[in-house]
Amino acid sequence: MLEPKKIRHRKHHRRRGGFKGSAQRGHELAFGSIGLKVQVTGELTARQIEAARRAMTRSVARGGKMWIRVFPDRPVTKKAAEVPMGSGKGAPELFAVIVKRGAILFEMDGLPEKDAREALRLAGYKLPMKTRIVTRITH
Repeated sequence: MLEPKKIRHRKHHRRRGGFKGSAQRGHELAFGSIGLKVQVTGELTARQIEAARRAMTRSVARGGKMWIRVFPDRPVTKKAAEVPMGSGKGAPELFAVIVKRGAILFEMDGLPEKDAREALRLAGYKLPMKTRIVTRITH
């Protein structure tokens, strides 16, 4: 699964609102000809990204090329079950990334459009937010 090699701070603040607006960067296709775009702001865990990646690779059966455009770099902490309030913040449990509306998550190329759309559709089912498939406009 995706995880940073080193982190500067073991524990981060959680996001609490304040994520209005859409993505300023990473909102257009950069590598492939078809991609999966997020339609709502939210948090993606490393496990969710990996599940979507597996769904895509199994669907295309070693054809084409795929890019993952997001990386889970924020540690998320959890306290153990039935621990009383107080006594500090919990231990880091997983890594997540905050994605803003309009960000591209995955890109694909080197496949027929029908196959790529099917792979991205299956990947979208694995994610906890609404997504849509976008293609490069060719003139």
